[in-house]
Amino acid sequence: MHSIPRPPSHSQHGEIIIDYENESYQHQTQEFMRHLPAYTKKYIVGLFPIATWLHRYNLQWLVRDLIAGATVGIVIVPQSMGYAKIAELPPQYGLYTAFVGLCVYCLFATSKDISIGPTAVMSLLVGQTVTRVVSADPTITGPEIAVALSLFTGIIAMFIGLVRLGILVDFIPAPAIAGFMSGSAITITIGQMPKLFGIKGINTQESSYLIFGNFFKHLPDTKVDVAFGLVSMVWLYGVRYACQVLGKRYPKYSVHLFFFSIMRNGILVIFGTLIAFLINIGKSTSPVSILKTVPPGFTAMGVPVIRTNVIASIASSLPSGVIILILEHVAIAKSFGRINDYTIDPDQEIIAIGFTNIWAAFFGAYPSTGSFSRTAIKARSGVKTPIAGIFSALVVLLALYALTPAFYYIPDAVLAAVVIHAVADLVSGPSYIKRLAAVSLWELLIFVATVVITFFTTVEYGIYASVGMSIVILLFRIARPRFWGLGRIPLSTAISSVVNEDEKKQPPAVHSDLQNYLYVPEGHPSLGKLVESLPDGILMCKVDESFTYPNSSYISDKIITYCKKRTRSGGKVLSKGDRQWNDDATPAVIAARESLPRLHALILDFASVNRLDSSGLQAIVDAQNALNRYSGQHVEFHFVNILNPAIRRCLIVAQFGNQPRPGENRQEVFPVVPASRDGPQRDVPEHQATDAENQIPSSSTTDDECYSDSEEVQKEHTEFVEVSSPSVENYSTLDGIQLPKDRYPFFHWSSDEAVRSAVASRGLREEVEVDEQMDISNSVPAGH
Repeated sequence: MHSIPRPPSHSQHGEIIIDYENESYQHQTQEFMRHLPAYTKKYIVGLFPIATWLHRYNLQWLVRDLIAGATVGIVIVPQSMGYAKIAELPPQYGLYTAFVGLCVYCLFATSKDISIGPTAVMSLLVGQTVTRVVSADPTITGPEIAVALSLFTGIIAMFIGLVRLGILVDFIPAPAIAGFMSGSAITITIGQMPKLFGIKGINTQESSYLIFGNFFKHLPDTKVDVAFGLVSMVWLYGVRYACQVLGKRYPKYSVHLFFFSIMRNGILVIFGTLIAFLINIGKSTSPVSILKTVPPGFTAMGVPVIRTNVIASIASSLPSGVIILILEHVAIAKSFGRINDYTIDPDQEIIAIGFTNIWAAFFGAYPSTGSFSRTAIKARSGVKTPIAGIFSALVVLLALYALTPAFYYIPDAVLAAVVIHAVADLVSGPSYIKRLAAVSLWELLIFVATVVITFFTTVEYGIYASVGMSIVILLFRIARPRFWGLGRIPLSTAISSVVNEDEKKQPPAVHSDLQNYLYVPEGHPSLGKLVESLPDGILMCKVDESFTYPNSSYISDKIITYCKKRTRSGGKVLSKGDRQWNDDATPAVIAARESLPRLHALILDFASVNRLDSSGLQAIVDAQNALNRYSGQHVEFHFVNILNPAIRRCLIVAQFGNQPRPGENRQEVFPVVPASRDGPQRDVPEHQATDAENQIPSSSTTDDECYSDSEEVQKEHTEFVEVSSPSVENYSTLDGIQLPKDRYPFFHWSSDEAVRSAVASRGLREEVEVDEQMDISNSVPAGH
């Protein structure tokens, strides 16, 4: 339920009284139905963002998109074939995947930079899944598994996007993403090393540490492929480094050097293929491992035929597949959106990636998502719109229909070098780890654990581990928030307050200086030595989380413990026989506590609280009841900086707006199990029960109705307001409005106001206690 602000009321002194009206569910439903056609139209139009900018397309955009698209196309052709080998599929399936992703994505895109296609991490997951499933059931083929993964991960992703559940992505932190991407990059690099050296007989789908060990075990079996592999690595890294250095030295040639650097993959494949072809002339068997036959065209196109045993076999890989699709894509899209100053829609991007993979299944492709390396190239190439992907797709199409005969002699070592060079940038370096350690050791733990688990098991387990650890740490932080007891430091300036009387009377302005304070944690590392305690009997604390069911008991215990350590018990001194079994206080401790003040009021700073549920509300009630029993009197709970009207309404429901409340110990506000009608009942005076009912609003009542007590209670409450908030209406800023005052006396807009209100009510309580003692002494006859 939302609350709408009630027009602020102004007293004769010009003060602003804050209050809200509750908006009924009926009114909310009517408003929603009234706007439903507009919402529906906006939703449908939002599914096709291309309709909002296509009419502005121009020739300059076309030229830039053509250059960027062709540049990415040159890179994606060799990468796709290399990634298909990682996925344990024939090389043409990588080209199928690249073509569909590049063509379809532009219809749904909200990012101009991202390039869809096969990626290293997804290819690794597909390869591990193919190996696992085929070894368990040889009747299932690799392409069949790939198509099923593409179809079902696409369906799940599209559903998540259509129902706007993209918020789930925000529950997985960046270190978790960096962890499984780094682990996957290390795994892929180690898996490509046997191909780089031409070593046969090593299962590259095993865990990385086994591949690493077997590689050195079979190192003497190195073939002539190592010449292609190592020269390719030197070429790729040498050209990139040289172009970067020369680009800085000769800025006017930086663009030419950039495009030459991007073409290094294509140049390498062309010359590597040419050399392999020359050394194979007149030989029946190739001395180096080559790609061999790549069928032209889309030979796997058709309606996917999914068997039930295939679905059962890939079911365990679907969650990790969906996580990779969404996380990798959205993370890259957000990153380049921030770099190039535009905003993406995560839900729409998830719809785009979902539809792309559904459509890809009809072309025989395996799951595709955003690629970091190709997206960076596309952005550097000056891309203007998502249509650039179509030009990249045309390059892939050309390769599929015209260049497949030339692919026959591409050395596997060259493709391995291309893959290693592409995935190396995904590994987070020492500088990232150092910064992460300085920010959060918990997040560093997530990163390291994900990399280690991926290295020793599979990328699937690494993903599950990173997501699981992230959620556990998040829940732990919510369930165990930081709690601070606050003290105050006098500020050097004072607030000058002015009392403005009625304009007709026009009396002279009265000035007074009120000391203002800074409220900080008692153990603050820099200001802790300057902190002084609040007035006797008044405490203040702050929690940096919402009050919800995971942390409600913890916060309640923290509040009670904090107050008991700083105040004395107001009840009678118990003998040894009457003390609780778990009360281990010594006579010295009891004597020391007697010197402490008696608790009068607790001030709760709600600046960091953005939600209060029923369990949290009950925890605050329980804490107050426990402190009431401990102090032997009613302990006022004041609330500062309630920024959310819904939290304010919850506190009013529990009668925190009107204090003191009827009865010393209240029933549960939201009982989990209703009290048995056959059991013992707590006797509540009839007038108190009536008053309590009048003060608790239903979901359809307004704050005015909550506030409508009986005349006697209202009069008593009004007198309390006047005394407990003295001169609050007199506070004034120099050039703005006066300090707002809440309609309820226990809700405040500044900590100083809350402390002054508590001090004033403490003075009233002391006066009442003195009057009662005088009445008792006067009632005792002389001589007794």
